[in-house]
Amino acid sequence: MLVTIDRRPYKKVAREHAQQRTREALLDAADAELYEDRWQQTTLQALSAKAGVTKQTLLRHFGSKDGLLLHALMRGAAQVLEQRWSAQPGDVGIAVENLLEHYEEWGERSLRIGAWQRGGTRLAKLSQAARQVHYDWVDYAFAPQLQALDAPLRARRRGALIALCDVQTWWILSHDLGFERADVQATLTDAIERLLADDR
Repeated sequence: MLVTIDRRPYKKVAREHAQQRTREALLDAADAELYEDRWQQTTLQALSAKAGVTKQTLLRHFGSKDGLLLHALMRGAAQVLEQRWSAQPGDVGIAVENLLEHYEEWGERSLRIGAWQRGGTRLAKLSQAARQVHYDWVDYAFAPQLQALDAPLRARRRGALIALCDVQTWWILSHDLGFERADVQATLTDAIERLLADDR
């Protein structure tokens, strides 16, 4: 008796994997153009060629250039949130380690996003949202220390923490001053611990 095997489920899975690879390639192409400051000038043709697909494929997956941008930004935001919110609140050492891991991967892109706020483009809203994510992370990572303070002192400490943990501070220490990672970590940890120990 001849037994036939239905290969349709396997073909469906393979097709879904291929579709996902195509989407990821298009999102990677969008990231490359976006963070090299070429987004305004790039075209659907250029984006699809960079991903190794046709323009029609891009449109089938994302509908438009703006649709691709939105999905690329959503993917990046999800990655950032997952990484940044893995820190244990209240532990300064873990918070600084988390911060440095983030900036080593995302720091240059974060600086570019910050520059968009001054450019007056439609990307300015993304820049503002990114700033808010940073503020929210400070509130999360240092919640135990901040919650114990009265309102005026809490506002000052929060402001100082936002500045100490900013991507510009990391860039100055690690690039302008050329500090090794361990020295950046020690500098930030010491500054934050001294700040939080000050009851004035």
